[in-house]
Amino acid sequence: QVQLVESGGGLVQPGGSLRLSCTVSNSRFRIANMGWYRQAPGRQRELVAGITSGDSTNYAGSVKGRFTISRDNAKNMVYLQMNSLKSEDTAVYYCNAVLSSYTYWGQGTQVTVSS
Repeated sequence: QVQLVESGGGLVQPGGSLRLSCTVSNSRFRIANMGWYRQAPGRQRELVAGITSGDSTNYAGSVKGRFTISRDNAKNMVYLQMNSLKSEDTAVYYCNAVLSSYTYWGQGTQVTVSS
């Protein structure tokens, strides 16, 4: 069983920054592929950024150069540093883990970018 708990969301002005954190409750975390997804009202959930067990990363085109995904295997944590936030980044952000062909999701954290 894997539990994911996100934190760090909130209200931020355009151009601001936020860092999301995801705590993973499984000792095999270091072999999991991790990702951050988001879902805005009326839209499908989309991949924002992913990081493999080997630390390879990939990003959605809309966030490339502004967002950075990272992981700390010693702490069982995944992070999403979000800079230069735009109103269109407003969404619920979900942490995702793929481990042994199973997919797990966190409960989500709201990010609102507004002046």
